[in-house]
Amino acid sequence: MLQFKNLKLVRGTKVLIEHASFQLHPGHRVGLTGANGAGKSSLFAMLRGELHPESGDLELPPHWVIAHVAQETPALGDAAIEFVLDGDEELRRIERDLVAAEQNHEGERLGELHARFGDIGGYSARARASALLHGLGFSDADMARPVSDFSGGWRVRLNLARALMCRSDLLLLDEPTNHLDLDAVIWLENWLKDYRGTLLLISHDRDFLDAVVNHIAHIEQQQLTLYRGGYSDFERQRAEKLAQQQSMYERQQREVAHLHSYIDRFRAKATKARQAQSRIKALERMERISAAHVDSPFSFSFRKLLAAPDPLLVLDDVDAGYAGKPVLNGVKLTIRPGERIGLLGRNGAGKSTLIKLLAAELGPMRGKRVEGKALNIGYFAQHQLEQLRPQESPLQHMLRLDPQTREQEHRNYLGGFDFRSDMATAACASFSGGEKSRLALALLIWHQPNLLLLDEPTNHLDLEMRHALTMALQDYEGGMVLVSHDRALLRASCDRFILVADGKAEVFDGDIDDYKDWLAQQQASEKLADKALQEKAPVRNDRAQNKAERQARLAERRPLLKESEKLEKDMTVWQQQKAAIDQQLADPAIYSSPDKSGLQDLLKRQAALAQDIEQAEERWLMLQEQLDTLKEPS
Repeated sequence: MLQFKNLKLVRGTKVLIEHASFQLHPGHRVGLTGANGAGKSSLFAMLRGELHPESGDLELPPHWVIAHVAQETPALGDAAIEFVLDGDEELRRIERDLVAAEQNHEGERLGELHARFGDIGGYSARARASALLHGLGFSDADMARPVSDFSGGWRVRLNLARALMCRSDLLLLDEPTNHLDLDAVIWLENWLKDYRGTLLLISHDRDFLDAVVNHIAHIEQQQLTLYRGGYSDFERQRAEKLAQQQSMYERQQREVAHLHSYIDRFRAKATKARQAQSRIKALERMERISAAHVDSPFSFSFRKLLAAPDPLLVLDDVDAGYAGKPVLNGVKLTIRPGERIGLLGRNGAGKSTLIKLLAAELGPMRGKRVEGKALNIGYFAQHQLEQLRPQESPLQHMLRLDPQTREQEHRNYLGGFDFRSDMATAACASFSGGEKSRLALALLIWHQPNLLLLDEPTNHLDLEMRHALTMALQDYEGGMVLVSHDRALLRASCDRFILVADGKAEVFDGDIDDYKDWLAQQQASEKLADKALQEKAPVRNDRAQNKAERQARLAERRPLLKESEKLEKDMTVWQQQKAAIDQQLADPAIYSSPDKSGLQDLLKRQAALAQDIEQAEERWLMLQEQLDTLKEPS
């Protein structure tokens, strides 16, 4: 059980949390929410032992294993699957100890290690690591590639897979859906539903939180409050709590006004002075209730369009791809003002290829891409963040973009994206990912685009900013094409969907829930196909078998065979020794000897050998069962 007892958490001179007291039990899946800077990441750092509470107690069971996603990934030469397997530290430790015990011919130690290896699922560990990587979008070929080959976003996925590989008691996940596409988010959602430990999750994805968590821990005004249920339940409970607080505040204000009125009227009258003094003391003792308020720091809208041709953009039977190899074939798409299109499709199917084609970052290999007159594209993708000038402030970016507009007007506009006061003039080099995303969106919207192309615009954005973006998109009059793993944004912002699959981009007849069903059907079909291949596999001769699989099977059998052979040799020696002792003890003369020490030694040795033989036989039978499961197909 994880327990907070009147805990106070401070970072530097800033109080983040105080008077926090609650318990989390195994199996609790908790979403940690709160404004940026409220202390969510600091709370994670405290649980990892990197920060300590200012006062109060944090009680964690000493035997608990804590897993979290590392922020950095060195450019290692290790294969991706080996990097993920490293997440299970006990597994790797046993593998090293097995090698050492085998080299030192430690038979008993080998037996103990193999038993523990089986207990922790060591023989299926590679299959589990492979399933994690598949779920997060890696192909079979990717698993053998070195970590250094992968880009930053894919290394984040590797770190996530490594954390999930750990057999943890407490799992800390900070924005795990960033850098994932929708199918990977749905896979992770299902994986976390089956997680048996205690989960603490920071996420700004409403649908993800609703599907995964059963509690919300919300940080607000230095208070950490635990709510039961998913995120939607939390919003309802919090709204009721704030409404009640506001009602109590207003009632108290009426009471305070009435007391002040009495005091002002009768303070000077001698006959009423005592009553007036008692009311003054009542006012002093009164614990004041603060007014309830929920003010979003974000308030912005899209500027009025200067022009909007109809159609905005047409793709006429277009093939698109890279290095002469098509990814998409025969794409036909017409985008008109007011259309809101969401792109769906599995990882690697071609969604980014299509949006780059629309943005003219990629030319057609065949067919025509026709722009409407006065087309003005606003394209948001993660690489746009890299185009921000680190040493310049948000205000300098705006003045460079539009030097004709007054500085105060730029400041007012930036304030809607929560770049106020010093933030507006601070260099963006030190900004967080969310702050850079907000600035990139602000610059894009100022351009007054009549066609928006948004590729994962909500990465790093918190719930308040996502809500503000959703509200702004609902009033936007231009055309829009959206790729996002945020299902709440897709539902609220898109009128129709295009499915990118099997080299095609075609209208999808359904909504997000229908796409989830389609994805499940695709995965079920793939499993059936794999099963059919496995059933056919025994028909082929040994030469046709996959060499790598055979070598892996042999590698698993080898230590078991060696241990089994050693046990057989040991049992033969022990049985011979016991037979000799049995023969000695069968001689009546040994019992009539006045020196009983020799008899006692023989009896002790006989009992020890019998126990050794019994334990060896049990271990040998267990090894034979394991070897049978790893037997080469006939």
